[in-house]
Amino acid sequence: MKGIKTFLIILFIIQCTGLAAQETPLAYSAVVENLSSSDWLVNLNKHPAQVYYTADKKGIMLYNGLVKRVFTLSPGLACTDFKNMSNGQQLIRALKPEAKITINGTEYNVGGLYGQKENAYFLNQWTDQLDAKADFIYQSFKIDSIKPFLNWKNTTWASNRQQGKGKMLTFNFKSKQAALKGISISVHYELYDHIPLIIKWLSIENKREKAVKIDRVMNEILGVVEEESAVVGTEAQMKKQHGIYIESNYAFNNSMTYEISDQTTHWKKDTTYTSQVNYDYKTPALLEIYPENAPGILLNPKETFQSIRTHELLIDTYDRERKGLMIRKMYRTIAPWTTQNPIFMHLVSKNDDEVLNAIEQCANTGYEALIMSFGSHCNMEDTSAKNISHWKKIADLARKKGIAIGSYSLFSSRHISEEDDVVNPKTGKIGGAFFGNAPCFGSKWGLAYRDKIKYFLTKTGFSIWENDGPYPGDICASTTHPGHRDKEDSQWRQMEIQKELYHWCNENGIYVNAPDWYLLDGTNKVSIGYREVNFSLPRDQQKILNRQNIFDGNWEKTPSMSWGFVPLTKYQGGGPEAILEPLSEHLNDYKQLMMQYYGAGVQACYRGPRLYDTEATKATVIEVINWYKKYRGILNSDLFHLRRADGRDWDGWLHVNPSLKQKGLAMIFNPLKEKITRKIKIPLYYTGLTQTASVRVNDGKPQKLNLNRAYEIEIPVTLNPEEYKWITIE
Repeated sequence: MKGIKTFLIILFIIQCTGLAAQETPLAYSAVVENLSSSDWLVNLNKHPAQVYYTADKKGIMLYNGLVKRVFTLSPGLACTDFKNMSNGQQLIRALKPEAKITINGTEYNVGGLYGQKENAYFLNQWTDQLDAKADFIYQSFKIDSIKPFLNWKNTTWASNRQQGKGKMLTFNFKSKQAALKGISISVHYELYDHIPLIIKWLSIENKREKAVKIDRVMNEILGVVEEESAVVGTEAQMKKQHGIYIESNYAFNNSMTYEISDQTTHWKKDTTYTSQVNYDYKTPALLEIYPENAPGILLNPKETFQSIRTHELLIDTYDRERKGLMIRKMYRTIAPWTTQNPIFMHLVSKNDDEVLNAIEQCANTGYEALIMSFGSHCNMEDTSAKNISHWKKIADLARKKGIAIGSYSLFSSRHISEEDDVVNPKTGKIGGAFFGNAPCFGSKWGLAYRDKIKYFLTKTGFSIWENDGPYPGDICASTTHPGHRDKEDSQWRQMEIQKELYHWCNENGIYVNAPDWYLLDGTNKVSIGYREVNFSLPRDQQKILNRQNIFDGNWEKTPSMSWGFVPLTKYQGGGPEAILEPLSEHLNDYKQLMMQYYGAGVQACYRGPRLYDTEATKATVIEVINWYKKYRGILNSDLFHLRRADGRDWDGWLHVNPSLKQKGLAMIFNPLKEKITRKIKIPLYYTGLTQTASVRVNDGKPQKLNLNRAYEIEIPVTLNPEEYKWITIE
């Protein structure tokens, strides 16, 4: 009996500590306490992710040399340590639950330890004095290698073809409460190799015989250190914690930027933090992540709900450039499809002959893709056998010439019918949506639209889809739409429909342009950000405005994540001074606009009926495309900001990539109508060069320059009136 009892005790310990999992933690190493001595933005691929026991073996540690996140397992599970190993910054000041879930109208805590008296900081020796009275109690853990979020199928040029790797640590929770019996929760942490990034998400499984209503799902709660000590001030007035950048895959509103599109990040006051400086306890030192208006769903028996995915990137700087480089590295790691960047034309077509001519011109000049723009004669919603057969023949012809083909389709900003439009919760009638009138994605029409798009793309062989007006977050109060129950679940269910469609495209090799922030769910490109009516302005103004857009739109986005715009024909008004047609008569402007965009690594929508009209124009297009392809690797690398265009003096930017032979390429522009000579200071720290650089201006003779102590070189550049030059650095 004693032997059996001992065996059962050992078995219980194994189950609780996760030793029966696929992978087991490594033994503690003192190395995990050392701060990183190298810059992960320059010295690449030196920080693999691992899972360790803590020194006392009472906890589990996620660690990759850049970030350390520690969880105690006793007396209950809680995150006790979240540290940036690049600068030693500790983010945790107070312990909080792992998550909070509202089920059938009641909020429940998942894990966590309670009773911490001093909330300005936490000491490990306090752990055993705390209470583990959570509603969902820790049961076990499991370690796996990270599996790709999407099984991305790449069919175009991309600067990164590798999915990010690392370790996933999963904590499992159950409840002893009768009201929660049969509901299990798993909290997943993904730690990536070579980047201080953790992705957190939840799974909720219903093993009961009845459905349960899942309202708010808070998948992250952090009691973080404050950013400032303000005696008075509100949460909105005070600074938020700069040491952590948060981005979740639940963002929309057509702003073309994540920060404004975000629907999940909530910085709040923590009234338990009574030793804070703020007199009214309003310091925004409590971070909660959840969608404001979701999910509100019924989770049926044997169903599993998966929360949003929250990306937590540790930041070691206030510098905007360095922070932007970190965010861009995150995208290259976890969403490599955003590095796809085919060279495409935006065709305005009235008939097949214009499409066939454009395909021929693309093939002749080195273009790789053709997108039929809005106003063209391709209708992706027509799934008749005749229409499918018609466009399949054209797609087959394009493919034989090495040209991918796709089309524009509008979803949201249109009125469909009383039965299918979004019903305004305030009025009970249609209207009042983000775009005024808009279809509900859960309506019969919306579900049919999804199916028609899939069918058209599958049957024709189109491999590009420009989806204008994707789901913008409208809440629909209809109770008759088949895709959602009522207003409470309408946002989550519509979001699911949109995401599933983009996931399907991503995994079937369909390249997607969409003017909203679905980049973490499979779309490839979003607008760089611009005002459309600006393209009715004179070309000289457009050139400067475009360079401003490039400069401003590439702080958090990589060049391949953005598209710009070049109106070959009349667009949004404007006279002949605004357009490029006839192309041969405005060849210098046409070439410079191409060089600006290609020199930034940004694909523009060259919108018109043709790419060239004469042999001279054709030769110019070929020259630019050949130049771009020669430097494609470095031009698609991160853009470092030198001087913003203002029309008063030179402007330009620098591409940097320490892993390439060409470690830098600068584009320098002279907007003035006079010749200038300037000493251009070029910072080379992020190229990885430390002592000398081999520099060429416009592919001229190389000159060797020494870097100063700030990792800079200074080079004199002479520019004729309205001239531009490029500088390569090896």
